[in-house]
Amino acid sequence: MDHDSKTRLRPELERLHRRFNRPEWIDPDPLAVLGDYSDPPDRELAGLVAASLAFGGVRQIMASARTALAPYPSPHAGLLAAQPREIRRTAAGFRHRYVSGVELAALLLGARRVLLEHGSLGGLFTGLARPEERDFVPALTRFAGVLRAASGLEKNYLLPDPAGGSACKRWFLYLRWMVRRDAVDPGLWQEAPASKLIVPMDLHMHRICLRLGFTARRAADLRAALEATAGFRSVCPEDPVRYDFCLTRAAMHDPAALAPLFGAER
Repeated sequence: MDHDSKTRLRPELERLHRRFNRPEWIDPDPLAVLGDYSDPPDRELAGLVAASLAFGGVRQIMASARTALAPYPSPHAGLLAAQPREIRRTAAGFRHRYVSGVELAALLLGARRVLLEHGSLGGLFTGLARPEERDFVPALTRFAGVLRAASGLEKNYLLPDPAGGSACKRWFLYLRWMVRRDAVDPGLWQEAPASKLIVPMDLHMHRICLRLGFTARRAADLRAALEATAGFRSVCPEDPVRYDFCLTRAAMHDPAALAPLFGAER
């Protein structure tokens, strides 16, 4: 993207950011589930569950995440106190679309083991990130691998492998929540730089990035997400995911608000 295009786009992106990047726009969104908890360790785990289940209708996602977390008023303390057999039994009747209680229990057991061995999910992730890496894809691949191994279930839709080439929207959504801190995102992992985040490529964001020319890929895969991130990084190098929430809110609630943005891109 040339300098003139960046100069034209940023004011329109900031306009959308001012309007939509506000707490009152969070609900309905899986991020709202984190608001059920005040302690950072609980929010970290609630975020993992909510992001992992973030496929399907948003109301269903929120309901499923709250159902999964309901046995643990404090997810952090509850998981640490529960025995693996109890976690499996409690999750046995769970169903979210085609995900069963077996997969949910594996996710929770993997998180529990990480807590026991590393103290927190953020402690594991930041320990796996390397300063020389341009973005978080390699660190996320290692993080997901550790969680899968700890879960005891090698193939789990709730724990996808970024090395497989899919957009990994749910993983990148979770990282956005954990790394960024503003009026919307809680930003619990302050040791991790926002400059290395990747755009969570859902249907709305894919369409927007096609219109902006940030990607020409018709598949919303990892390559499209990386190309889109490069486009946003050219506008906001320190935080390429800064506009994710406001753009998707606009696309869902007031698509006409995006028209000046697409006009500015020309």
